[in-house]
Amino acid sequence: MPEKKTPFRPVRRSDRAIDEKAAMQILQDGKYGVLSTADESGQPYGIPVNHIVIGNSIYFHSAMHGHKIDNIRMNSRVSFCVVGANKIIPEQLATNYESVVVFGVATRVSNNEKRKPLEALIKRFAPDQVNTSAEYFEKHLKRTAVIKIDIEHVSGKARNE
Repeated sequence: MPEKKTPFRPVRRSDRAIDEKAAMQILQDGKYGVLSTADESGQPYGIPVNHIVIGNSIYFHSAMHGHKIDNIRMNSRVSFCVVGANKIIPEQLATNYESVVVFGVATRVSNNEKRKPLEALIKRFAPDQVNTSAEYFEKHLKRTAVIKIDIEHVSGKARNE
């Protein structure tokens, strides 16, 4: 599937739009996000992944082969969604929430670049294992893929009424 740039739509409910700084904070604080890709026929595929934000990029780890890797290889354009704080308000038939949607280009990180994002993931999600990470790297580095999403556009919304 050929890659093409598409203009990004503004948030429809502009009264609920949040600024980029707040959106990036929700993205950084989120424990997981949903990566959305499409295969060569355009069939969408969404999968939750733990992630880390470094600079203007999102990183996550993966097996070397599989559905998301195949889709990224065929079409590197992806979206990534994180839902932050949320609470259903039954009596209002409403939900208070904060969410972020990112659009970008996903690429597989080279073996030489894997260590920094993997260490950051371990530090964030398994801080008690930081001291044993060297042993982990030696055993798993060659069979672990790291994917980087270069962020092209980020938007966020929030409702807190």
